[in-house]
Amino acid sequence: MHAFDVLGDPVRRRILELLADGERASGAVTSIIQEEFGISQPAVSQHLRVLRENGFATVRAEGTRRLYAVESAPLREVDQWLAQFRQFWSHHLDALGTELARGRRERRRND
Repeated sequence: MHAFDVLGDPVRRRILELLADGERASGAVTSIIQEEFGISQPAVSQHLRVLRENGFATVRAEGTRRLYAVESAPLREVDQWLAQFRQFWSHHLDALGTELARGRRERRRND
């Protein structure tokens, strides 16, 4: 499966967001995903399996719990691919940063 096929699913993206905060037990991930997306526990398990099998997440056993974490290598590959397109938005972000700084300076002068 291609990285963008994995990341194209909103449930899998949300799982990665949860895991980005640190390692989480599968039960905790399942509870949050079930609440937010209204899907079954087996469906969440399937998404975790896709992430694991495609290298986006790792799992380790701790007693009866399964702890999931983000695996950064595939995300670095996505970032490298996106690098060729950063030119289309990076100067806009630089300009935004300049405008924000200008606004802060202006507010300090007026205070």
